[in-house]
Amino acid sequence: MEVFLVSLLNGLVYGMLLFMLSSGLTLIFSMMGVLNFAHASAYMLGAYFAFTISLYVGFWPALILAPLLCGLIGAAIEMYGLRRVHKNGHIAELLFTFGLALIIEKCVQMTWGLVAVPYRVPAGLDFPLFSVYGTNFHAYRAFMLLISALMFVSIWLALTRTRVGLIIQASLTHPEMVGALGHNVPRVFTLVFAGGTALAGLAGVIGGNYQVTEPSMAFAMGPIVFVVVVFGGLGSLTGCFIASLLMGLIQTFAIVLDYSLADLLKQLGITITSSTPFAEVLSVPLPRIGALLPYILLVLILLVKPRGLMGTRDT
Repeated sequence: MEVFLVSLLNGLVYGMLLFMLSSGLTLIFSMMGVLNFAHASAYMLGAYFAFTISLYVGFWPALILAPLLCGLIGAAIEMYGLRRVHKNGHIAELLFTFGLALIIEKCVQMTWGLVAVPYRVPAGLDFPLFSVYGTNFHAYRAFMLLISALMFVSIWLALTRTRVGLIIQASLTHPEMVGALGHNVPRVFTLVFAGGTALAGLAGVIGGNYQVTEPSMAFAMGPIVFVVVVFGGLGSLTGCFIASLLMGLIQTFAIVLDYSLADLLKQLGITITSSTPFAEVLSVPLPRIGALLPYILLVLILLVKPRGLMGTRDT
């Protein structure tokens, strides 16, 4: 029971961190149809900006200023980069954002160095909030859960209950009509891209000191973010939320449970022998393949439901 409760809490924290990062990408794709390969780079920039700002004015101002800086960078990328390559189709957008991710990584290495920086949890939240069977659950993890939940509610309310959200959604499906009503559609797209980038920056501020702030963190988180977005369904914020929690829990429990697929099948009355096809694969302990499980689930969901769990667009 102790292992289960601790793993459940850790899985929720990691899953909500994935949601904080992938929600911005889901927002950008659902409104603009752009799969931004440089999205995880905004996550990295948010962590590094927060580290630098916190050295001078502390963590709490950095919590606000770092996402704003990322949002401004995102607005510049959309206006002076994506807007110009958009007319050439999705391949041009993918190549542009992929190249941009490499440039940002090199800029980070030249500015902050090749090794991890000492970005720490703020002292005001660095204490055990409660204990589960002798294992402490720190206040900062609860803070991460709170910020993630507030982010989900805020985005959902903004898109479904405000005039700005309705204009944004209408700009995706009927841009000519929205323009005829007097709204600046390119500015709306810039706002969406900047907002999604700012959300990734906020995830970096929150997650950079929870994990490690180093130059390869973008490429470490990038693949799993795309898994979350595609698995949940391209364009679905609710699907992104469910997929984030699912992937976080799966990866966490896979690490702590010393079982194999053969052991799980045995509990169902199915015995795996040496003559069974793929017996060696089924006998591999879950901790050794835990990192692969999200990608296996991604392949399965695409075979069964190509639009993802709750997708509104074709993948």
